[in-house]
Order: sequence, then C-alpha cells, then structure tokens
Amino acid sequence: MSNAILIHGTCSEEEYFSDEYPSLSNSHWFPWLQKQLLIRGIHTETPEMPDAYQPDYEKWKNEFERFEVNDQTILVGHSCGGGFLVRWLTENAITLKTVILVAPWLDPDRRKTSDFFEFDIDPDFVSRVSKLKIFVSNDDEPDILESVQLIKNALPNIEIKRYEGMGHFTEEEMKKNDFPELLNELV
Repeated sequence: MSNAILIHGTCSEEEYFSDEYPSLSNSHWFPWLQKQLLIRGIHTETPEMPDAYQPDYEKWKNEFERFEVNDQTILVGHSCGGGFLVRWLTENAITLKTVILVAPWLDPDRRKTSDFFEFDIDPDFVSRVSKLKIFVSNDDEPDILESVQLIKNALPNIEIKRYEGMGHFTEEEMKKNDFPELLNELV
C-alpha cells in the first residue's frame, strides 16, 4: 500500500514563534494535498520538522526517519524540505515510487544554514526513483533557481516542470491553497 510523506520548508524565527501563522506542516497547500491523498487511500504524513527557523539536518533526519519509507512511498518536499530530501536520498540507497521537489532549496550562499547542505548529490539516486520531478516557477527567488540548476547539473535526467507566476508555491503567491497540478503528478 502506498504512503506519502510531505516535508515543509523553513521560515523566519518571527513566523515560527507567532500564533498568527499556522505551523509549517499546516501551511499553504499541505493540508489540502494531505486530505486529497487520504481520500485516495494513500496514508499521508506531514511531520512538523523541528526548529524549522534554524534547520538542523540531524534533527530533521531523526524526525523524518520515524516514518516508514519503502518502494511504495511518495515523498514531496517544498523548499528546504526538497533540499532535505535530496540529501537524505543521497545518503540512503532506497528505492522509491515518487519524489517531487517543489521549489527545492539548497541554500547555495549559506545565508541560513551551515552544514545542512554540505554534501555532494549522488547522481545514482535518480535510478532508484520511479518518478522524480522538480516543480519550479520562473518568478521564484534567485537562490531557488540556482538550487534547481545545481540539482539539474548533478541529475541531468531529472524532469523539470516549469510554471509561470507561481512564485515559491506559497498560498500568498499562488493565490490559492490547493495544488491540483501536484496532485495530478502523485495519483
């Protein structure tokens, strides 16, 4: 039976500790996508990654590895969550059903992270995933576009789905909290 794990990105410390914003695992299109996958019989988890305002790879890895990951698993990572999945898949030779990286971020200038993204992408991990795609919008931030290019350079066969006007695929920039384009790739 298929299962899915959706990994959110990072945020500012102010947003993280403010009750004016939902938790990151409950932001943007995450609740909508989780519900749509559950309706389709795909058990879906959206873990809250610890201290998302200052991501620590080992803490994120410990949280992520509480969940079952196997050849029927679907992984979706947004922003830092996408970058996290690239590193985790580099370090873990596991076969997967589907991996979608939505606006993946590798912090190329190390503005927010120190060693979170200190790794070389394993070019063989693409062969262990039945479906591997990147979603990117032409109007996202330069460091996201650079991150996508870094991944593409390491994984030349990865499919990139390009969008216009979706920004960083947040509710504010998409002007909606559903994401049918992503759901269609997963089911």
